Amino acid sequence: MWLPLAFLSALLLGAYDTCKKASLNGNAVIPVLLLNTFFCSLLLLPLILLSAFAPHTLQDTIFYVPATDLRSHLYIFLKACLVLSSWLFAYFATKHLPITIAAPIKASQPILTLIGAMLIYNETLNLYQWIGVSVSIVAFILLSISGKREGINFKHNIWIIFILLATVTGAMSGLYDKYLMSHGFHRMTVLTWYSLYQLALMAIITLIVWYPNRTKTTPFVWRKSIFFISLFLVCADFVYFYALSYPHSMISIVSMVRRSSVVVSFTAGALFFKEKNIKNKAIDLLLVLIGMLFLYLGTR
Repeated sequence: MWLPLAFLSALLLGAYDTCKKASLNGNAVIPVLLLNTFFCSLLLLPLILLSAFAPHTLQDTIFYVPATDLRSHLYIFLKACLVLSSWLFAYFATKHLPITIAAPIKASQPILTLIGAMLIYNETLNLYQWIGVSVSIVAFILLSISGKREGINFKHNIWIIFILLATVTGAMSGLYDKYLMSHGFHRMTVLTWYSLYQLALMAIITLIVWYPNRTKTTPFVWRKSIFFISLFLVCADFVYFYALSYPHSMISIVSMVRRSSVVVSFTAGALFFKEKNIKNKAIDLLLVLIGMLFLYLGTR
């Protein structure tokens, strides 16, 4: 059951990436990210309040948020710091790079997660899974190479560095998620509270970094897509943590499948953002789908 949930999370994540690109084009990054964390918290806060003050309403449902101790909150706060670091790098890179370049590079994140999972959690893969992972890795590398045809210098472009840093911190967050889930942290406790901690951190960053210099940088413009960033993200993360809560779920596979969200964002880049070299990149994208098929076969 955990693998279909991973695929559903990937679909929602692709929609999230598309709305993120639409919101960030020609817009101020920090207030968009602040609003994202605000709406995420707004969507999740009722679950915390109902679970605390009217537990009978949610106690037997998948939306119940168990209470936890201060020590656990410190672990969740670290999760918030990891995710927010990845988001800050990714948001700035997404604004300045074509989505058909940024998304495939971010899609290489499972390579790092796989290495970490094998070293830290001693995860092993069967033959089909190895084929799927190998094909997917090749596909992600080819997609990244295809991006060079956009005329972007990968060695001297700060936004490429930013998307690489987003990928590294994202992989660290994925490995940390598996640690939390395997050490008894409830998925809803992690999901709801790390969103609130992110909002607090982003409020501080906005007040210190963006607000005093708002007239000197790109002006902020409200767009409806900003709210849908949060909606799709909350749904994607809920399904993701639900998948990881299964005892035999594998973070290396879940993370790889989640990166198939590149299919959705790639399609959006072609249809909505009219980006270049789509035909060349489409062949590489086909390999991603083949890799996902082998991953599915390996977990049946």
